Amino acid sequence: MTLRNKNILPRKDFAIRVLKYSVVALMLIVISEGIGILGYHIYGDLSYIDSFYNASMILTGMGPVDPMKTEAGKIFASFYALFSGIVFLSTVAVFFAPFAHRLMHLLHVDEEE
Repeated sequence: MTLRNKNILPRKDFAIRVLKYSVVALMLIVISEGIGILGYHIYGDLSYIDSFYNASMILTGMGPVDPMKTEAGKIFASFYALFSGIVFLSTVAVFFAPFAHRLMHLLHVDEEE
Protein backbone atom coordinates (compact mmCIF):
# COMPACT_ATOMS: atom_id res chain seq x y z
CA MET A 1 0.00 0.00 0.00
CA THR A 2 1.42 3.36 -0.95
CA LEU A 3 1.62 6.30 1.39
CA ARG A 4 -1.14 7.96 -0.60
CA ASN A 5 -3.67 5.18 0.14
CA LYS A 6 -2.64 4.29 3.67
CA ASN A 7 -5.60 5.96 5.46
CA ILE A 8 -8.33 5.08 2.97
CA LEU A 9 -10.91 2.51 4.03
CA PRO A 10 -11.16 -0.62 1.93
CA ARG A 11 -14.16 -0.70 -0.43
CA LYS A 12 -16.11 -3.15 1.74
CA ASP A 13 -15.75 -1.01 4.87
CA PHE A 14 -16.58 2.10 2.87
CA ALA A 15 -19.74 0.44 1.54
CA ILE A 16 -20.77 -0.42 5.11
CA ARG A 17 -20.16 3.20 6.16
CA VAL A 18 -22.26 4.47 3.25
CA LEU A 19 -25.03 2.04 4.21
CA LYS A 20 -25.00 3.25 7.83
CA TYR A 21 -25.19 6.90 6.80
CA SER A 22 -27.94 6.09 4.30
CA VAL A 23 -29.99 4.45 7.06
CA VAL A 24 -29.58 7.54 9.26
CA ALA A 25 -30.64 9.78 6.35
CA LEU A 26 -33.67 7.55 5.70
CA MET A 27 -34.61 7.68 9.39
CA LEU A 28 -34.49 11.49 9.27
CA ILE A 29 -36.85 11.46 6.31
CA VAL A 30 -39.26 8.94 7.87
CA ILE A 31 -39.41 10.80 11.21
CA SER A 32 -39.89 14.14 9.46
CA GLU A 33 -42.61 12.69 7.25
CA GLY A 34 -44.34 11.28 10.34
CA ILE A 35 -44.28 14.69 12.04
CA GLY A 36 -45.81 16.24 8.94
CA ILE A 37 -48.51 13.59 8.58
CA LEU A 38 -49.59 13.94 12.21
CA GLY A 39 -49.45 17.73 12.11
CA TYR A 40 -51.47 18.08 8.94
CA HIS A 41 -53.98 15.53 10.20
CA ILE A 42 -54.40 17.09 13.64
CA TYR A 43 -53.99 20.82 12.91
CA GLY A 44 -55.00 20.95 9.25
CA ASP A 45 -58.04 18.68 9.55
CA LEU A 46 -56.89 16.58 6.57
CA SER A 47 -57.25 12.85 6.04
CA TYR A 48 -54.16 10.71 6.52
CA ILE A 49 -53.70 10.33 2.75
CA ASP A 50 -53.98 14.09 2.17
CA SER A 51 -51.68 14.68 5.15
CA PHE A 52 -49.13 12.27 3.68
CA TYR A 53 -49.39 14.02 0.32
CA ASN A 54 -48.96 17.51 1.81
CA ALA A 55 -46.09 16.46 4.08
CA SER A 56 -44.31 14.77 1.17
CA MET A 57 -44.69 17.80 -1.07
CA ILE A 58 -43.42 20.20 1.59
CA LEU A 59 -40.55 17.92 2.64
CA THR A 60 -39.29 17.64 -0.94
CA GLY A 61 -39.56 21.37 -1.52
CA MET A 62 -42.44 21.22 -4.02
CA GLY A 63 -44.79 23.34 -1.92
CA PRO A 64 -48.17 22.96 -0.25
CA VAL A 65 -51.12 21.27 -1.93
CA ASP A 66 -54.14 21.90 0.28
CA PRO A 67 -54.77 25.35 1.75
CA MET A 68 -54.96 25.42 5.53
CA LYS A 69 -58.36 26.59 6.76
CA THR A 70 -57.61 26.82 10.49
CA GLU A 71 -55.23 29.18 12.24
CA ALA A 72 -53.52 26.21 13.92
CA GLY A 73 -53.10 24.55 10.53
CA LYS A 74 -51.51 27.67 9.06
CA ILE A 75 -49.09 28.00 11.97
CA PHE A 76 -48.17 24.31 11.78
CA ALA A 77 -47.69 24.49 8.00
CA SER A 78 -45.40 27.52 8.39
CA PHE A 79 -43.18 25.88 10.98
CA TYR A 80 -43.20 22.56 9.14
CA ALA A 81 -42.03 24.29 5.96
CA LEU A 82 -39.10 25.88 7.84
CA PHE A 83 -38.33 22.59 9.55
CA SER A 84 -38.47 20.73 6.23
CA GLY A 85 -35.92 23.04 4.63
CA ILE A 86 -33.46 22.34 7.42
CA VAL A 87 -34.18 18.60 7.38
CA PHE A 88 -33.68 18.42 3.62
CA LEU A 89 -30.26 20.08 3.83
CA SER A 90 -29.28 17.99 6.85
CA THR A 91 -30.32 14.76 5.15
CA VAL A 92 -28.28 15.59 2.07
CA ALA A 93 -25.28 16.41 4.27
CA VAL A 94 -25.60 13.15 6.23
CA PHE A 95 -25.94 11.09 3.04
CA PHE A 96 -22.94 12.67 1.30
CA ALA A 97 -20.67 12.86 4.39
CA PRO A 98 -18.86 9.54 3.78
CA PHE A 99 -18.20 10.49 0.15
CA ALA A 100 -16.84 13.92 1.14
CA HIS A 101 -14.69 12.31 3.84
CA ARG A 102 -13.24 9.82 1.38
CA LEU A 103 -12.59 12.57 -1.16
CA MET A 104 -10.72 14.61 1.47
CA HIS A 105 -8.54 11.59 2.23
CA LEU A 106 -7.88 11.07 -1.46
CA LEU A 107 -6.89 14.72 -1.85
CA HIS A 108 -4.94 14.80 1.45
CA VAL A 109 -6.96 17.76 2.69
CA ASP A 110 -6.45 16.75 6.32
CA GLU A 111 -2.69 16.17 5.93
CA GLU A 112 -0.39 18.66 7.64
CA GLU A 113 2.74 19.65 5.78
